[in-house]
Amino acid sequence: MDDEFFMLKALGEAEQALSMGEFPVGCVLVYNDSVLVTGARYHSTADSHNEIDHAEMIALRRFADLEKEIDRDRVILFSTLEPCLMCYSAIILNGLRQIVYAYEDVMGGGTNLDLKQLNPFYQNMQISVKAHVLRERSLALFKKFFSDPKNTYLRGSLLAQYTLEQ
Repeated sequence: MDDEFFMLKALGEAEQALSMGEFPVGCVLVYNDSVLVTGARYHSTADSHNEIDHAEMIALRRFADLEKEIDRDRVILFSTLEPCLMCYSAIILNGLRQIVYAYEDVMGGGTNLDLKQLNPFYQNMQISVKAHVLRERSLALFKKFFSDPKNTYLRGSLLAQYTLEQ
């Protein structure tokens, strides 16, 4: 299987979130060419807003509930948006070392964090990040979201402006 195949799965999760008025982020965790768990962004609407239920966090919670022996170094996380700092930290603390994302988060993306500048626990972690897999497909979802006046999440933000200018 290739990265585009699994990113399409993540995009499916993002499309489902968007259809419910949520921020269109989808995530899948893959092991041995099989999807282990999925996640989509929830609680980004005005009536239920929180910053905990990111797609990656939901997928990681589901991953933690699996009762399988899994070599975490070989799990690949696919996300339609570059993981934020919270998600990036949770990903690496859960032992995942490979991240593939579609669309860059120019406002809150965390994957450029230089782990060597942190405390010793993090300094020797080797994280593989691959960007822009099916970027245009993900960008289209974010444009649709930010163009809809009903969606207020991150309206007027740097990410919204950057997205709508493309």
